[in-house]
Amino acid sequence: MSGRAGLFRRGADRGQVTIEFLGMTPLILVTLVLLWQCALLGYTFTLAANAADEAARAGTAAEDRQGACQEAGLKHLPGAWEGGAEVTCGESGGLVTADVHLDVPILFPGTIAFPFEVDGHAGAVVEEGD
Repeated sequence: MSGRAGLFRRGADRGQVTIEFLGMTPLILVTLVLLWQCALLGYTFTLAANAADEAARAGTAAEDRQGACQEAGLKHLPGAWEGGAEVTCGESGGLVTADVHLDVPILFPGTIAFPFEVDGHAGAVVEEGD
């Protein structure tokens, strides 16, 4: 009798790992989605800063500072971020400044975005011609 009870007990937890994995699957997926969204947020900050820096640099060396600045700011953005991008350039006191405002995409760049923007700001000194 005791041999049979021990056999029954060993088979009672059969499939337990599968059930526990299925229970954890939603949590694993939510964690992966949140990590991906954090990566997109960080990448958007990086893109905004780089686009502002490139825009300010381009504005210092061009005759048409505003046009060159805005064009360079948009040129250095991937297509998915370029659509909602706003590049503003200004010049005062020998300094060209560029502000870039980007939308933060939700899960897939180029689709819907969060209702807040990421900002990048940069400045560069105007180059003097000889």
